[in-house]
Amino acid sequence: MAENPPAIADGFATRLALFYAGFFVTAGIQMPFFPAWLAAKGLDSGAIGVVLSVPIVVRVLAIPTITRVADRTGAVHRVIAATALASAVGYALVGLAHSFLAILLLVALASIALAPTMPLADAYALRGLRLRRRAYGPVRLWGSVAFIAADLGGGLALDLIARTNLIWLMVGGFLAMAAAAWALAPIGPEGSVQASRESKSPSRRLPVFLAVTGAASLVQASHAVYYGFSTLEWSASLDGTAIGALWALGVVAEIVLFAVSGRLPRSIGPLTLLALGAGGGVLRWGAMALDPPLALLPLLQCLHALSFGATHLGAVQFLSRTMADRQAAAQGDFAVVVGIVGAGSMSLSGALYGVYGTHAYAAMAALAGAGGLLVLLARRLGGDG
Repeated sequence: MAENPPAIADGFATRLALFYAGFFVTAGIQMPFFPAWLAAKGLDSGAIGVVLSVPIVVRVLAIPTITRVADRTGAVHRVIAATALASAVGYALVGLAHSFLAILLLVALASIALAPTMPLADAYALRGLRLRRRAYGPVRLWGSVAFIAADLGGGLALDLIARTNLIWLMVGGFLAMAAAAWALAPIGPEGSVQASRESKSPSRRLPVFLAVTGAASLVQASHAVYYGFSTLEWSASLDGTAIGALWALGVVAEIVLFAVSGRLPRSIGPLTLLALGAGGGVLRWGAMALDPPLALLPLLQCLHALSFGATHLGAVQFLSRTMADRQAAAQGDFAVVVGIVGAGSMSLSGALYGVYGTHAYAAMAALAGAGGLLVLLARRLGGDG
């Protein structure tokens, strides 16, 4: 058996955990509070919707282009650092803008840099951690921890600072992410060699890649009603503290799965994780469609470990094992499809919720079930695990 490479003890995982924390601190501020900043700048709901749609449009072109550049350069960590720094500069300029048109154009430019950052980071992490024989989940969980902390901290800040200053919390998060990105280490000289040995031929892996990408996209898209309307629905019966606790419980369940993922049996491979994610989604959303009693909500929230966590782990592990020689590009293509399917599902969920209320969750259960069928197809096509 070959000896472990000396890079195993080089602090790679610690630096990567800090980067994930920096990225998700920013996400934990941006997702809930950027719309509030836009409103404070005088944008109406229609204009806010246009600005928030820009990153979805930009990612379709930016991610495939930049991830392929990263694969060709072989220095993925430096491309990540460049996109992180450009994101910080871009959103600092957004903070200085005043008109709708200026904000729209600057958000588009900043999104060109930000959109490929996470696909690149996952590609870099999976290859580097595998080379060092470290699990992805225990490192990635620090992003989820940081997201909860930023979400809670941002909520406190909302009562302490003017809403027009919320953008600077985001910029601070971007700068922290950029600093962590510039500290990332190279994957190692053996990464490309190992990758080329482990990859299957393109003719064999493409059909499985398409099936797995479709499966994961559908299961992740099945969260649309939850992301968009659960807070609104729960507000009729619960106060803000209880709603925040329910959201946090889902992320905590995800963190627990990430923490133990490195110790899961080898028999639980990527496709098994995806199947568990699809099954968890069917169970979770099917129960939510029946308007369950409040006492069951904490239990259903724990299924986030499967519907989101297991689906994410299964997808990234599949990409690591199957697309290793072009992992950044594959991760980018995967992210684009997930984003497009998710955007379509979010649009559909608004229409469904407006007509059917909580029964719209039944459509989400159907999406998760369709994802499960694609997992079965991936197995028939020769997918591993």
